[in-house]
Amino acid sequence: MSLAITGGDGPHAGQTISRAGAALDTARIAMVLVHGRGASAADILGLAEAFGRDDVAYFAPQATHHTWYPQRFLVPTAHNQPYLDSALSVIGKLTDDIIAGGIPAERIVLAGFSQGACLAQEYAIRTPRRWGGVVGLSGGLIGSDAEISGHQGSMEGTPVILGCSDVDAHIPLGRVIASGEAFDRLGAEVTVRIFPGMGHMVNIEEIGMVRELLRGIAGDTMAS
Repeated sequence: MSLAITGGDGPHAGQTISRAGAALDTARIAMVLVHGRGASAADILGLAEAFGRDDVAYFAPQATHHTWYPQRFLVPTAHNQPYLDSALSVIGKLTDDIIAGGIPAERIVLAGFSQGACLAQEYAIRTPRRWGGVVGLSGGLIGSDAEISGHQGSMEGTPVILGCSDVDAHIPLGRVIASGEAFDRLGAEVTVRIFPGMGHMVNIEEIGMVRELLRGIAGDTMAS
């Protein structure tokens, strides 16, 4: 199911948000799933079934032309404008709408894969607060080394899960480690899991980590 974006600015304004799982007014948790370069909202929503819960409202925004920003995530952020700011505005409007719909920030998980993992992390660290969780699967913070080390504020103990291969052709290991350190400096509870020799993919152990995160937010023992 999809709905029109009612906010957001720039190149990504007016795209759609796909939905799965529980209705917002009955959900215990909301998860924003952000797709990677060349992929789609429908692709990333495929993870919802793997997480195995019926009390989560899943939301997946769609990037214009399937790409959130044109250059690599390692370049200075100015090189990815206005696309990056537009993408961040989409995530911001969506999270505002979820909160207005009754799910507080501490029960919202920001998650993504590849370029989507970079964007989810970037939004979270630019909007520091107690989120339900931040999940970056094969991604890192966006910008130059100086930019990713300059964030301020408090994540207030937000669980942050970063998973990646040590030989990912798209995501340098050093940027994953540095991203974890940046979140740690802002008071997040960071878990970085590096998988030797893994490709650019999501593996079963990462799925299990997200399932544990969701159980912790819900405060229950729903079977895994």
